[in-house]
Amino acid sequence: MFSNPTLAGIAQFFTNGGPFMVLLILLSILSVASIILRARRLRESAIIPPEVAAAATALRPGADPRPVLAAIAAHPSAMSSILSTLLSHLDWPRSENLEAVQTTARHEMARLEKGLVVLEIATGAGPLLGLLGTLSGLVGIFSTLGGSGDPVMVARGISEALNTTIVGLAVAVPSLVAYSYFQRRIEMAAVEMESIAGDLLSKLYRPAAR
Repeated sequence: MFSNPTLAGIAQFFTNGGPFMVLLILLSILSVASIILRARRLRESAIIPPEVAAAATALRPGADPRPVLAAIAAHPSAMSSILSTLLSHLDWPRSENLEAVQTTARHEMARLEKGLVVLEIATGAGPLLGLLGTLSGLVGIFSTLGGSGDPVMVARGISEALNTTIVGLAVAVPSLVAYSYFQRRIEMAAVEMESIAGDLLSKLYRPAAR
């Protein structure tokens, strides 16, 4: 089927893994897809558009917030949603507006974290599926060969059974790295959004506090 010895060796490597290898391949596909989607979703410019951040930062205390509203309308994002909540409740007391902003912020954070559960599952399930595949292969080897089996064949069978463990770790390690990286990016974005929203809130409520 495979004329290239390298391709034939790769195909044999995965074939020897049995049904658990199929599950690991599916898990790896889900993990890669999740990493690609999260990488696009968690770009800094997608969470906090520079135009929105610049408009909020440039607004002077007590000034008309329409430039910020225009930037929000032109660049929908998590930051835009939070600032939109803030600006739409300016007739509320500051404490109530702050509570509304915090509620929106929690909702946006949950949206940003959506999809990371796939990476979290891949991190934990990958090695376990690999171990199950290895144990299943070992049970099959020893039940077939028995005590009088050829040591060379036993060693070869064990080597093939370990394929699922290798693949399981190969799935888990990148998933763990990506999960940690995306979590850190979300935390940093949350701090930045809190800073921008807090600064804008202070500017807009300063005249009323006098």
